[in-house]
Amino acid sequence: MTDGARHPIVSLRDVEKFYGSYHALRGISMDIGEGEFFSLLGPSGCGKTTLLRTIAGFEEVSSGHVLLDGQNMDGVAPNRRPTNMVFQSYAIFPHLSVAENVGFGLRRSGLAGDEKARAVDEALAMVGLAGYGARSAQALSGGQRQRVALARALILKPRVLLLDEPLSALDKKMREQMQSELRRLQRHVGITFILVTHDQEEALIMSDRIAVMFEGEIAQLATPQELYRRPVSREVADFIGVMNFLPAEIRMGSGTAVEADIAGLGPAAIDSAQCPGALRPGRAEVGLRPETMTILPEGAPGEGHVAQGVVAEQSYYGDMTYYVVRLDGVDQTVTLSMKNRIGRAVLEPGMPARVSWDPRALLVFSG
Repeated sequence: MTDGARHPIVSLRDVEKFYGSYHALRGISMDIGEGEFFSLLGPSGCGKTTLLRTIAGFEEVSSGHVLLDGQNMDGVAPNRRPTNMVFQSYAIFPHLSVAENVGFGLRRSGLAGDEKARAVDEALAMVGLAGYGARSAQALSGGQRQRVALARALILKPRVLLLDEPLSALDKKMREQMQSELRRLQRHVGITFILVTHDQEEALIMSDRIAVMFEGEIAQLATPQELYRRPVSREVADFIGVMNFLPAEIRMGSGTAVEADIAGLGPAAIDSAQCPGALRPGRAEVGLRPETMTILPEGAPGEGHVAQGVVAEQSYYGDMTYYVVRLDGVDQTVTLSMKNRIGRAVLEPGMPARVSWDPRALLVFSG
């Protein structure tokens, strides 16, 4: 389960965690590759931070094993593991300078003063804060504090860096900038990053692979592209990005296809590869992403599959317009997105909409 041929640096084997009667982690088994950017993604309370703290050694497993680079970590204290952690709060010491914060973990390293200073300078340069060493920690912006926390973790040269929602306190623009910088930094230093986040977009942008968690279990572990295009369940499909769901009646077809009568869209032949899980005749739900549908211009020929509807809502984002369209014959709506190209009109609520769609974009989930 590692990423390609990467050597597994973190291995979890049937990890269980109880807090009294509360079952926080349920039989977690997976490998995380050396040099991989790996994300634990899920809603609040799903167990992702508990799992991260278990890898770090801040939480003991109730059963199962955590292995780091093949070594069993049972009973091994956090400070004796080849990991370091960046917390959501950053935990910057306000009474220390930037250099003193970054070099805090080197107090018992045995390094000479000039060696410590050189290591601090190198760590600050790595995170884009060269020359900031003498500055007061209280004079830093949120993004700069986040970088100081990263430098303080990286200066100890861990094999695995654990990140517990480190960007959640930043504003949108700074968050997007730091997502890019974190990914660049991970590629530069070449060590394994394990990120906890509840932000689907953040996980998709930054990760080599993502483990989606619900209620203490891994629902799917895959690359960002696989998760988005081929979710293995309705729950994962609904959590990752935006997915429209329409009721359908399924008939088993011949060969590798099933026949579906989809509310608002009509009949379609769907390849069985687009049907995750066990499929049986009868009621089901069909899912499709907003970007896989197109509103045809007035007078354009209706090629392929076209459904009729009316624009119920419109949201203009500059580069994109999102439409909520009420399809004829069904008491529900679908959301679709359109690139605002030159010459393409923006439709207003109440205007008719001819929606073109492709059966290859559909996913079928059992009812």
